[in-house]
Amino acid sequence: MASIGPTEATPAGIGAESLRGLAGAESPSNNRRLALSIAAVLCFEGFAMSINGIGSPWIAKSFRLGESGIAGLFAWISLSAIGSLGLSRMSDHLGRRRMLLACIAGSAGSALAAAFATNIVAFALCGIALFAFIRATIAGSTVILAEELAIEERARGQSSAGIGLGLGIGICLIAMPILATRYSWRWVLVLAAGVGVVTLCWASSAISESGRWQRAAASGTTAASSFYDGFGKVYRLRTIAGLVSALLANIAAIAASTWAYFHLVSVVGLAPGTASILMLIGGSLGMSGFPIGARSCERYGRIPTIVVARLSVSLGALGFYWGPPANVALSWLWIGVTYCSFTAGLSAELVSGHALATEIFPTAIRGVMMGWLALIGAVAAVSAQALIAVLSARAGGLSIVVGYLSLLAIPSALIVGLFLPETRGLSLEAAALEEALESVVGPNLTPEKVTRQD
Repeated sequence: MASIGPTEATPAGIGAESLRGLAGAESPSNNRRLALSIAAVLCFEGFAMSINGIGSPWIAKSFRLGESGIAGLFAWISLSAIGSLGLSRMSDHLGRRRMLLACIAGSAGSALAAAFATNIVAFALCGIALFAFIRATIAGSTVILAEELAIEERARGQSSAGIGLGLGIGICLIAMPILATRYSWRWVLVLAAGVGVVTLCWASSAISESGRWQRAAASGTTAASSFYDGFGKVYRLRTIAGLVSALLANIAAIAASTWAYFHLVSVVGLAPGTASILMLIGGSLGMSGFPIGARSCERYGRIPTIVVARLSVSLGALGFYWGPPANVALSWLWIGVTYCSFTAGLSAELVSGHALATEIFPTAIRGVMMGWLALIGAVAAVSAQALIAVLSARAGGLSIVVGYLSLLAIPSALIVGLFLPETRGLSLEAAALEEALESVVGPNLTPEKVTRQD
């Protein structure tokens, strides 16, 4: 395994603990246990994350918002990624596990606060805090999986995490119409807070610190690294290509996934229960994209999987929001197939995208680079929601604009295929060019910085 720092700067106790963590990560039982634990965490975060999108008809009614108003609210909430960038950087300095637990607790507390917010400003502020913690939790979880799992298990681990996220969304699809129609959509937020407390207790006992992070911290590499090292000479092309591609892909994905329930209820005119059933069935089938994406990553590579997945997102979302054609008798079948198509693409893209993103950057800046991607995701969300809010009336409706935005997944796939490296089968150190970062930050490894990490 390639060294990422001077061994003489590593305290004996910390170094031994790091090596034990790295060795333990290769155990199949440890791999499965870690993947299931992260999946449980992301199940909670998926539930909390989907409340706004699924509950948008009730939230809009509660705060007396139209299509443009609810899109504007979601645009403001998307500013949360500025906070998630800072939280992700803190995971590079303070530890993956510590920040993961802090963000789970923050998610639960923010959900409870949002449930009691009675005006739009308070709700927006609670939503910003909630999504900052959610994004940071997702970023930290994918980083832990990349750093702890064996080479052949990394894509499969990201698949398990994605399935957990999807299960959380599915549970919210079931819970929202039941609680919102009988009581209030706010009870779903209360439920999320309660689940968050249980998840925090589980995670605190089931998830240990990343061995690779411990080694990097003990050597002083994390202290010597910069917030902007990803934009340096070594990683500049990877960073710029990755961020531009992520911007376009996220605009398409966020637009398509956020407004699906609203489209079926408010545009197509389906009853909330019927819309939930169609989305639950289509989303369940679409979750097949997680294992298919993982298998494709290991057999064909990360890059081909991302390209095909994003094409599926674009074409499926276009058919969902612009169809079905007037002469189609079974319109529900068209809705189900197209929804399944773009959700399967989103699932496969999540697996392959997370696998690639965590593999092309080194340990010392892996957390902050996931934070940069989260920030770009927020810029994409603000852009998508702002475009929808501004153009929906002019273009003939929200669904028409979402269809156009989904086409942005196509150029994003081309950028990935042309400018990012394939990492299939490579060790994490080789894929991330760990030694290249060491050559850059090595001169900055002073005893004071190493002591500060200890």
